[in-house]
Amino acid sequence: MTAAVYVVSIDPQASTVWWANRITDLPFDFSQEHETPENLKILKDTGAKVHVIANQKGGVGKTTTTLNLGAVVADVLKGSDNLLHVFIDTPGSLQDENLLLEALKYAHDVIVPMPPEGLAFDPTARTIQKVIEPSGLPFTVVVNNWDPRDGTADRVDTEQYIDAQGWPRARTVIRRYKVHTRASVEGKVVTQYPKNRVAMEAREDFFRLAIELGYGGGA
Repeated sequence: MTAAVYVVSIDPQASTVWWANRITDLPFDFSQEHETPENLKILKDTGAKVHVIANQKGGVGKTTTTLNLGAVVADVLKGSDNLLHVFIDTPGSLQDENLLLEALKYAHDVIVPMPPEGLAFDPTARTIQKVIEPSGLPFTVVVNNWDPRDGTADRVDTEQYIDAQGWPRARTVIRRYKVHTRASVEGKVVTQYPKNRVAMEAREDFFRLAIELGYGGGA
């Protein structure tokens, strides 16, 4: 590993691999380890901060969050020869909970993406209460994939639900943009989007989240 950022997937669906393989100029080191989760042990000796992206509900945006956070942090830290941050994409299912638990052994914190949809409430609560909280790791819930065209009601309801549970919540909300959906097919991460207003706003969300979470440096 020679880059400042390393992205690793332990999701057997390997959607991160499918996306990463399409990127011609990958801004971070990457590997797929769902068949060899024991390889995560090497992270203990790197000195890097390990961030696990987790929610046992599928389709909440874990892969998008993982790759784009990795991309913006790599952009901020470009030029560094030291590995500083690791982002781990995890399975969106209960069946692969053992893989998530393995990743949490080496984590410094957990990011929990949560779309503003009622169907996401119970699976997110289970993930936090049954898996993340028992680990004792600090975690942050991020309202993800909110479409401003739908108005603020769903976003506010979701934020109020998160706050009522007493969970730490990111102030930054990741907005839904078609450019994010196309990015996986086009083989791009957020720092490689075309230079237009929508793409700039899409990038801004992830840069703001990285700064809020303190991922702009070695700490």
